[in-house]
Amino acid sequence: MSRKFNAGYYVSEGFHSIFTHGFMSFAAVCMIVACLLIMGSFTLLAVNLDNTLGDLENENEMLVYIDDALTQDQARMLQPKLAQVDNVAQLTFVTKEAAVAAFKAKHSDTTAILNNLPDDAFRDRYRVHVVDIERMAETKAALEQMEGVGYVNAATEIADGFVMVRNIATGVALVLIGILLVISLFIIANTIKLATFYRREEIAIMKMCGATDGFIEWPFVVEGMLLGLTGALIAFFVQWGLYQMVARFAVQGNGLSLVNMISYGSMAVTILAVFCGVGVFIGVVGSLFAIRKFLQV
Repeated sequence: MSRKFNAGYYVSEGFHSIFTHGFMSFAAVCMIVACLLIMGSFTLLAVNLDNTLGDLENENEMLVYIDDALTQDQARMLQPKLAQVDNVAQLTFVTKEAAVAAFKAKHSDTTAILNNLPDDAFRDRYRVHVVDIERMAETKAALEQMEGVGYVNAATEIADGFVMVRNIATGVALVLIGILLVISLFIIANTIKLATFYRREEIAIMKMCGATDGFIEWPFVVEGMLLGLTGALIAFFVQWGLYQMVARFAVQGNGLSLVNMISYGSMAVTILAVFCGVGVFIGVVGSLFAIRKFLQV
């Protein structure tokens, strides 16, 4: 009963099996959808949290105060040298006058007390943004060693806190996704195994007639692939709807004002590709695990 690879036959048998065992196929698709939604939700949470932390990182800047002995022109001339320091992304020069004006604006409720504050009360300084926030302490030390720099003010503790939160969130998301993937394979394998159980006599007859394992397996592989793709497409659109609901809630909710959610549309192609890949993987591997027992005739 051994034959050459016949894709048309395997696809036909895969489709036929799906509709023949409609309830079990429906159960398998529902499980795939549920697993993909859970994994997708955790992944999108991690992506948005990383994006939000990235925005907070960009706002976390260092202030490089210039030595009082330098004139404003000399302070400006330091910019090319400071820009060459490793990990420095952007420099913005702030004059003494601008620093005093900003200070008065920030403390407008006490403007009367600050009226006599001279325009040169503060130092010229540079606002510095770094490429990698994890190296902020290292960058601060390098800037402090530059000639003409008085001192550097950097909130390294806050930077370290951002990095720690980001790393923990990413690690937890990866662990949860890994656990859910294993659980998904187990559930799908057992769901498909129930459908395969009703065909055990057919499989046994095919084995006794000389059919190869591959000939018997391929229709189940195609069936698992089709179930995985169906579940992936359904999960993709359901995830889209859920994501839009959460995004609207985040915009309307004052407690989530710090959350900057990424547009689902901008990630749609990637999400669809990942869902389809994971769905096919779960369906195919689950089918192979399910049928292995029944091939031992």
